[in-house]
Amino acid sequence: MDKQLEMLKDLTDVNGIAGFEADVKQKVKTYLEPISDEIIEDNLGGVFGKKTAKSGSKTILVGGHLDEIGFMVTEIDKDGFLKFSPVGGWWNQVMLSQRMSVTTAKGDVITGVIGSKPPHVLEAAERKKPVDIKDMFIDIGVASKEEAEDAGVELGSMVTPYTEFTVMQNKDYLLAKAWDNRFGTALSIDLLKDLKDQDLNINLVSGASVQEEVGLRGAKVAANKVKPDLAIAVDVGLAMDTPGMQSSNGSGKLGDGPLLLLLDGSNIGHVPFRRHIQKLAKEKNIPVQLQAIPGGGTDAGSFHVSNDGVPSVAIGVPLRYMHSNVSIMHREDYKNAVKLVSEIVKSLDDNKVEEIIW
Repeated sequence: MDKQLEMLKDLTDVNGIAGFEADVKQKVKTYLEPISDEIIEDNLGGVFGKKTAKSGSKTILVGGHLDEIGFMVTEIDKDGFLKFSPVGGWWNQVMLSQRMSVTTAKGDVITGVIGSKPPHVLEAAERKKPVDIKDMFIDIGVASKEEAEDAGVELGSMVTPYTEFTVMQNKDYLLAKAWDNRFGTALSIDLLKDLKDQDLNINLVSGASVQEEVGLRGAKVAANKVKPDLAIAVDVGLAMDTPGMQSSNGSGKLGDGPLLLLLDGSNIGHVPFRRHIQKLAKEKNIPVQLQAIPGGGTDAGSFHVSNDGVPSVAIGVPLRYMHSNVSIMHREDYKNAVKLVSEIVKSLDDNKVEEIIW
């Protein structure tokens, strides 16, 4: 396994939902420190590396987010079964019988499973009705509430999906949990690696914010801290290449290149900035797919309304099975996304930024 693949595995294996990003942050900081002129941290947990421009006064912020979707324990019943609340967006139909990891305050990880009824006992009407999340529970294999508590489980414990990082049959297809958004977190690290020995004409601040999955919260704090002139949110987009996913909202095929979002539910990609990126991608022969996502959002939604307004776009990769316990991305899309953002940063100076800001 090469170093880039090891980093991708390392970042997706670690557990960290919104509000519980400390372990992810520490791991990311370890990667950022050797390749940054300065480490910038905000009070909610965002962490960024800075590369100072050789000339020029403008700043670009490139941000992924540290958090993944998961759950929080909200009740332990007398028999030791755990009730929970989602932290981030879930569709109940992907949850039953999935393995979960419950992390205690001491950092111990306890394996559990979201329970389900055997089909033998389901009535015809019940078979057709999805189970509400409020009726689900996690079984950690104990006989009582006391046994669960003795193991370290408490109200407020973090729950994350359990999925093993896997290089699939075609070695460019990578399966893991938390690609949303350890993809963007990894890209922010590889971007600084890629540009470490280059002279830039714009200050680069690259890293990851917190609490994106619960309302793009950490991005507000990060942008207020950094005060960038331009921003790029690096986050996953929708793969449209599986059965039933045909869409009129643009393309999204694994292996066909990174995504440039025209709009989502939180942001209209800044038009002059987006057009500059499209022109640059064509000049550098980097494949780019365009996509519109009417619902959902990325940290660009908070970046662009920060301070006096920050022209922002979102760049990602197509991701299969987003917001479930497991997802798949294509490694060539990842590599081309790193290349694209790297070329964007290299193309910018004070004059170009002034052209983009209208």
